[in-house]
Amino acid sequence: MAAPGWPSRAIFDWLHDVLFERFGIPFAFELSLPYLQVSVPGSTVSLRFVVDGQTFNRTDSDLPCAQWPARQEGWNPVFLDTLVAPGAAQLPAPLVTRDDQGVVVHYDLFGFVYWMLARCEEVNPAVRDEHGRFAARQSNAFKNDYLQRPLVDEWLALFLQVAQRQWPELVAKQLEYSIKVSHDVDEPSRYAFRSASRLLRAAGGDLLKRGDLKAALRGPLIKLGSRRQISPMDPSNTFDWLMDQSERHGLVSAFYFICGRTDPARDSDYELEHPAIRALLRSIHERGHEIGLHPSYNTYLSPPELVKEAQRLRTVCAEEGIFQPAWGGRMHYLRWQHPATLHAWEQAGMAYDSTLGYADLPGFRCGTCHEYPAFDSVAQQRLALRIRPLVVMDVTLISSSYLGLEPGEEARQLVEGLKSACRAVRGCFTLLWHNSNFLRAEERSFYASLLG
Repeated sequence: MAAPGWPSRAIFDWLHDVLFERFGIPFAFELSLPYLQVSVPGSTVSLRFVVDGQTFNRTDSDLPCAQWPARQEGWNPVFLDTLVAPGAAQLPAPLVTRDDQGVVVHYDLFGFVYWMLARCEEVNPAVRDEHGRFAARQSNAFKNDYLQRPLVDEWLALFLQVAQRQWPELVAKQLEYSIKVSHDVDEPSRYAFRSASRLLRAAGGDLLKRGDLKAALRGPLIKLGSRRQISPMDPSNTFDWLMDQSERHGLVSAFYFICGRTDPARDSDYELEHPAIRALLRSIHERGHEIGLHPSYNTYLSPPELVKEAQRLRTVCAEEGIFQPAWGGRMHYLRWQHPATLHAWEQAGMAYDSTLGYADLPGFRCGTCHEYPAFDSVAQQRLALRIRPLVVMDVTLISSSYLGLEPGEEARQLVEGLKSACRAVRGCFTLLWHNSNFLRAEERSFYASLLG
């Protein structure tokens, strides 16, 4: 299935901004078929990239993938020596040649960048999982073994090398590796906001599943003691500990709160206006950490509901004297439909979204670990919303529904490999860990070890 898009002036303008954010260089794009010409101000020569408007307008995930031995051809890849080239069944050798008009790259690099960042393969996918999500195993990245590589970033680093060989005077801005941690507040308390029947079920789970008699007996006492603030005995009340860990590493934690109930079985049982939640919001803000939105289960296809929940968050925060220069967050269950959910976030006036990682596997859903401006490939429109890709979620690692790993060496090696990839491209390693997933000391130790 193909939809008109690549190449277009709207995409070129967006790519100009993406590259300027990344490198601080005002690259210009002009179409002169069969090439896309990339130039810099004051130069009479250009870089030319072959254009594949058919492949990179496809909205399926079955693109062919060739391999480019970049190091063998005299380039310096920033991560792995051979780059995957989605969209190409085969590539000429050498890939980069020179003529009297400048340099020619015989691969539609920017078609791939557009296709990946704009998530073209997620427009009306044929298959969705039980939560209506586009799953990792459906993606071209999984099918061709590059999900754990920030492939867009790798290609853009090679593009910069080509550009600097053409224009040696170009100086790119220096990027730095960073870590961002966030916490979806599905369950701020294990006991405080439950009904009597749900409190009984929680106590039963403590006793039968975990053999924790003390926790089962403690539940009603914690509920009674959480009228003004969540009891420090509550196992889900890890907020101070999480902030301590972030502060130890010079990080800011972002806590995303549910502000609605569009599916009572899957959404949380707390109300943002509860005195204990208000106290929690104040504590997070006073310590210099971030508050954000975790829209309820069915809002991903309901912009009015998402707008209403965002306004509710801002209203309660304002009542508590909490003001932030920008607001962002992440969808509940990582539910996402492209591009409808993009527009829901933008209509809600949110600055960024950090949903775009996969629930079933960790990695680089967008091919990047750099934040970037959103683009709607259907409407051919840049949005004000920014995409902050998610690399690793705790549930992906430890849930029996997904990888089912213990918080030990295998999980650590997996996460460290992804962190190394982010370091190589000087990007941002984004980690989601729910505040309620610290029932064991091993989980706390494992999480703390990931922040270094």
